Amino acid sequence: MSSATPPQVLISEVGPRDGLQSVKASMPTAAKLRWIDALYAAGLREIEVASFVPAKLLPQMADAAEVVRHAITLPGLVVMALVPNRKGAQAALEAGVHKLTMPVSASRAHSLANVRKTPEEMVDEVRAISELRRQMAPQVLLEAGISTAFGCTLQGLVPEDEVIALAVQCVAAGADESGLSDTVGYANPAQVRRLFKRLRAELGDKAGAAHMHNTRGLGLANCLAALEEGVTTFDASLGGLGGCPYAPGASGNVVTEDLVFMLEAMGVRTGVDINRLIAARAPLMAGLPGEPVYGMTPEAGLPKGLGQPVL
Repeated sequence: MSSATPPQVLISEVGPRDGLQSVKASMPTAAKLRWIDALYAAGLREIEVASFVPAKLLPQMADAAEVVRHAITLPGLVVMALVPNRKGAQAALEAGVHKLTMPVSASRAHSLANVRKTPEEMVDEVRAISELRRQMAPQVLLEAGISTAFGCTLQGLVPEDEVIALAVQCVAAGADESGLSDTVGYANPAQVRRLFKRLRAELGDKAGAAHMHNTRGLGLANCLAALEEGVTTFDASLGGLGGCPYAPGASGNVVTEDLVFMLEAMGVRTGVDINRLIAARAPLMAGLPGEPVYGMTPEAGLPKGLGQPVL
């Protein structure tokens, strides 16, 4: 693919955070760095590399600061980390991240189970972290991802009005953008179109990424629906790693390789070299031996002519 072809969408790779914290094994730090380097070499330019949470809760993320310090040496890479609270945000900013992302759940039940705070309290946390960011590193971006935006395994139905209102509150509290996450794989394309249409109507260019899961096989269909509503940033995980601990045998996150294949085949430029992307599965599998990885495109191979340089 020609580097002169500007990407039309941004693929935000979340495997090193969302994927790794969803599996029991801990990938050694050196293996993480090799994997991140391979993702970068494939053309990915936004990678969520870690989560700044207590090591006793998530030992997989104990090396978060070290991973960030390596990732920020890669030219042109936006290094992103998840932070659930002000303490995590301070550690992430000290490590040098370029972008903070916060999980703000629209489901009250999920919010209390996940971060032990109500949605309203998490909006206050967004405000506090926005102020901390202003003081410590005002150039760092802050994203509030609305978790369980399409439904919740604990609560069931999550009213759409509450989802949109929460996203608006997060931006008012200082978030630069707010996207929608299908945390438990409940979404369908009609619902995705409806919610992202409303989100863009309310937030304009502060409407953020689509974070879809493939738990029930609708991940790519939901990404396509979001694309048709003007979404330009998509979260995905190499090999579909992690993201779905409660649905054994189903890939959780949308598979980066399959998403890139779909978009490139449609003529939507991602800036990603799909052959190098598939090659990045090798360091992932070496770092997590025996862990299932998913993806139809790597298994089937590329159609003749696709994946060749665009002249």
